[in-house]
Amino acid sequence: MEIQRVTVIGGGLIGASWAALFLAHGLSVTVQDIDKAAEARVLAQLAAAWPDLQALGLARTTLEAAQAALRVTPDMQAALQGVQFVQECGPDRLPVKREIIAGIEAHVTANVIIASSSSALMASEMQQGAAHPGRILVGHPFNPPHLVPLVELVPGRHTEAETVTTARAFYEGLGREIVVPLRESRGHVANRLTAALYREAVHLVAEGIATVEDVDRAVSAGPGLRWALMGPHLTYHMGGGEGGLRHYLEHLGPAQERRWADLGTPRLDAATVDALVSGLDAALARMDETTLARRRDAALVALVLARRDQGFGA
Repeated sequence: MEIQRVTVIGGGLIGASWAALFLAHGLSVTVQDIDKAAEARVLAQLAAAWPDLQALGLARTTLEAAQAALRVTPDMQAALQGVQFVQECGPDRLPVKREIIAGIEAHVTANVIIASSSSALMASEMQQGAAHPGRILVGHPFNPPHLVPLVELVPGRHTEAETVTTARAFYEGLGREIVVPLRESRGHVANRLTAALYREAVHLVAEGIATVEDVDRAVSAGPGLRWALMGPHLTYHMGGGEGGLRHYLEHLGPAQERRWADLGTPRLDAATVDALVSGLDAALARMDETTLARRRDAALVALVLARRDQGFGA
């Protein structure tokens, strides 16, 4: 089935970004959101994203055509009329997700895939009580979805193999890079990795080892540059010289284990939160915060193009 009609449930930051990506590929998109400001927000996001989508070669139509192919409505039934794929972007709370899925299932045929953007919930949890659990899975993006190519495609206990195959083909057709975990876990893969790094980043600040600004600089100017090209396993493989990853692990593994043993387990108590926020405020005072998102997006475009040019991206 060639998917041409997509409904996005929720027109917030993630939903609007998804909508921009779908529209850039010439799809007909309906966004369902009860917020009266949703249409203006989604249209603004689309216009702001368009130059970046063009730079990435993802804009397969004109902005005017994309705007004409967009519909925003608060009505769930109207939003789902004739839909072929649903990208669910509601609040990341399990009772709310189940309520949304029940509402979707009341108005779509049994073969319509429901992909949740959930960053932490598992598909198996959302499938409980569903009429057709086999068509439900997680399709988790990284913010902003229209620029960052990663999509974690996570099936639940009852997800049918055909659902995964169809969803993967759909996302890959949008230029996304797909990760399919071997089994479900809280936070999937990418968020577990970022959570591990952030835990130590918080520990370094809480223990007075480094400032917020220096922790961020240590990541972005150091390992973060390499991680934009290759993950930790391949990075350490290259650090092992001719012996590769095995040489690294056999000879430097004990040092790695000593560092693991010394990592912190901070709490986000009031004092720690105050230290993090004040540290970030100090860093923001030395930069132009008003252009931060725009500069980030421009740099993301350049990074994605550089990865592609050097054979590191899909």
